[in-house]
Amino acid sequence: MSKEKLRRDALLYHSEPQPGKIKIVPTKPYATQRDLGLAYSPGVAEPCLEIAKDVNNVYKYTAKGNLVAVISNGTAVLGLGDIGPEASKPVMEGKSLLFKIFADIDSIDIELDTKDVDKFIETVKIMAPTFGGINLEDIKAPEAFEIERRLKEELDIPVMHDDQHGTAIISAAALLNALEITNKKIEEVRIVVSGAGAAAVSCTKLYKAFGARAENIVMLDSKGVIRSDRENLSGEKLEFASDRKIDTLEEAMVDADVFIGLSIADVVNAEMLLTMAKDPIVFAMANPDPEIGYELAVQTRKDIIMATGRSDHPNQVNNVLGFPYIFRGALDVRATKINEAMKMAAVKALAELAKESVPEQVNIAYGETRLAFGRDYIIPKPFDPRLIYSVPPAVAKAAMDSGVARIAIEDWDNYKEELLLRSGNDNKVVRMLHNRAKTNPKKIVFAEADQLDVLKAAQIVFEEGIAIPILSGNKETILELKKELDFNADVVIIDSKDAESKEKRTQYAEKYWNNRKRSGATLYSSQSKMRERNYFGAMMVLEGDADGMISGYTRAYPTVVKPIFEVIGRAANVKKVATVNILTTERGPMFLADTAINIDPTAEELADIAQMTANVATTFGFDSVIAMLSYSNFGSSTHPNAAKVRKAVSILHENNPELVVDGDIQTDFALNTELLQKTFPFSKLAGKKVNTLVFPNLESANITYKLLKELNKSESIGPIMMGLAEPVHILQLGASVNEIVNMTAVAVIDAQEREKKRKA
Repeated sequence: MSKEKLRRDALLYHSEPQPGKIKIVPTKPYATQRDLGLAYSPGVAEPCLEIAKDVNNVYKYTAKGNLVAVISNGTAVLGLGDIGPEASKPVMEGKSLLFKIFADIDSIDIELDTKDVDKFIETVKIMAPTFGGINLEDIKAPEAFEIERRLKEELDIPVMHDDQHGTAIISAAALLNALEITNKKIEEVRIVVSGAGAAAVSCTKLYKAFGARAENIVMLDSKGVIRSDRENLSGEKLEFASDRKIDTLEEAMVDADVFIGLSIADVVNAEMLLTMAKDPIVFAMANPDPEIGYELAVQTRKDIIMATGRSDHPNQVNNVLGFPYIFRGALDVRATKINEAMKMAAVKALAELAKESVPEQVNIAYGETRLAFGRDYIIPKPFDPRLIYSVPPAVAKAAMDSGVARIAIEDWDNYKEELLLRSGNDNKVVRMLHNRAKTNPKKIVFAEADQLDVLKAAQIVFEEGIAIPILSGNKETILELKKELDFNADVVIIDSKDAESKEKRTQYAEKYWNNRKRSGATLYSSQSKMRERNYFGAMMVLEGDADGMISGYTRAYPTVVKPIFEVIGRAANVKKVATVNILTTERGPMFLADTAINIDPTAEELADIAQMTANVATTFGFDSVIAMLSYSNFGSSTHPNAAKVRKAVSILHENNPELVVDGDIQTDFALNTELLQKTFPFSKLAGKKVNTLVFPNLESANITYKLLKELNKSESIGPIMMGLAEPVHILQLGASVNEIVNMTAVAVIDAQEREKKRKA
């Protein structure tokens, strides 16, 4: 993506459909006069009086306990430097968004227009009663050290400067594991730290807390090695001043075991790397370009353990592994501060998590066969669903043990369940889809690429590395739209009607006629059909000229399905093709089937649909818990419509005993765990969280998923075709750009899976 294109897209993202990235929404009913009377006057007086009696009641009656302020003065924003408070606001909003999606913490960004340390501190202290915690962000050193130190001393809520401690915690976890792999002891290794800002100082302090010795550490700033005989050193730098008579990074790297980079790109070269000790540990964390490139480093030293801040290489040191979960644990015990014990507990939890067996969902997300603890996996991945219930409990327990917790967690199993419920409220499925597709992009035909939104989606998947688009449609229109979108990439454009496609049309028509001549097709009609984009595109997939296809943006579903069925057909041993939609909901992803194809499936067909839907869920890393829906519960109606569902369940129980499936069951019982457990404790669904709904007919399925999508503004992925012989997927009429991008990722993953099976 060009810098100008990135600039336009970023500005559009932040400005439309409304400015900014966060908003405030009510959590209580507000529809009636009674609701408003309780929310405000006169009812609001009662919680006010209770808080006046005991200030701790503020946690009981307000949102304080789950509210964190992200506060900056804009003096050290990313790599942009001192750009001012207003210009820092997009970054702070982004941090607030990360708090919400990773740990379900509500967050408000606050930008202060002052560089005066005393004014900054006083302002934060004045507003502190509003919040359960304070996340300081992008404040330049050395002021950042004093601001955090004094606020931690003078406030009774958790305060953390993430630029310092986030990187320190994640890198310390990675360092402990890297040392274990190389059989080195932290007390003995020689450590070089390139950079002397807030993050570098905090990292090095934390390493010392875990046993690193001061005499084995060399820190460098822009002037070179920080030596004890240098004048005018700040207190922070003086702590790490070396007595060694060396001046340069090149000298410091000789026989070093560990390099920690928090400085600028390309300060380390291959020659320096070669002078390091056996099994060197190199954390080159400058962003976006590290102190030494990953490829150069691993080519230079085969024995290296390498980490960067980038997501496109193994061992990403990413602060999102830390700050959401650290604050989550601190808030949940109402900690008065985030102390060293809590930070060290987070380090240990992250380090231990990397040693555990990796869930298949994570392997799938990163396109790995099996991630396992080792040189290329020393810290957990950001998409790991276990983070939410691994790190916060460790932090909370450390707060309790160190005496800074105001409430105690007694039922840790229940706390873990609460954390799991919080983890459902985001778009992990979408991120997982995109990430997995990027591991092995496939050639996907966009059959309506002369439509602006379809071409926009094709541009996004190309620039993001999700797929290799083949643009099908009116060539002249596509070229005009590409110019309008600044889509300058050299991608294949196919116009099935023009002279350039004549040879392929003839070839495809012959193949189609041979396949369909006993189904009423003539050679002439076959040649005519190959001028139609959906027939032509489907033949490209069938003949291996493309790996998959997306269509349906401008045409009714049945119109698009017909050529797909004629050209592609069903996979072997599949009796009926069906579809499933994935909805992102507060309870996590929900798989809904069949939403587009089968009007009134039989019991046998319902059983097949349930099995295929479970297979789709497995492909995306989820274990299905399937409710076979009806208007009746476990035989409460003898009507044939309900009996059909019961028969499907019997078929599944007999033929697929490994599936967690039951019914006939009404939707509320399926989704309300307590209600189901109380009323139907015998059900296979009792005590489980249903994530897959199979509907008795197309009418109920289609209406329900579209109702949920529109009312809840849920993101929908689908309808995903199940049972076709090749990866072809049909969009809903007028699908959004995001929906087209998501369906493209589905098509890529579908093609990846089929490729694996062919090679197996």
